[in-house]
This record gives sequence, structure tokens and C-alpha cells, in this order.
Amino acid sequence: CARELSPTGEGAGHVTCIELVELITDYLEGSMPADERARFDEHLSGCEGCTTYLEQFRITIRLTGMLTEEQIGADTRAALLDAFRDWRATP
Repeated sequence: CARELSPTGEGAGHVTCIELVELITDYLEGSMPADERARFDEHLSGCEGCTTYLEQFRITIRLTGMLTEEQIGADTRAALLDAFRDWRATP
């Protein structure tokens, strides 16, 4: 994305694509401070890739929210638990 920070610091104060990916959960949950949300929205207004990513994330949440525990096979459940077990601890 052309919205990344340059090595000279140009664009300082703007959310980068990488930051957007890292902060998307806070954005969707509404737990992001207003000034940071404004920076996030500004990035989305000029970045088609991140806008698409956000929409895909919303669709995933909507569709997985329809699943019941009984609909998820034991192997799939175990794989998901393994994949996300240390997710928050990973730097």
C-alpha cells in the first residue's frame, strides 16, 4: 500500500497498513480511542486493500458467528485452538 510510512518519516501520524491489521479488532469492537479511530478511518478512505481486508474480516465474523460448537468437527476445533493458543503472547 502506498500509505506506508517512508524512511524519512513522511506520513508520520498516519496509520500504516501493518498497523491497521494489528488494530482491526479494536476498531471493530469500538474500543479504539476517537483520535486513533479517526486516523484509522482516514487510512481506510485512501487504501482499497485495507478496505477490502476490513470487509473480509466483517464477513468472516458474521459467518463464523452463525456456527454452533456442534457444527465444528473435533479436528477443526483442535486445529483452531492450536493456532490461536499463543496468539496474544506472540510479539
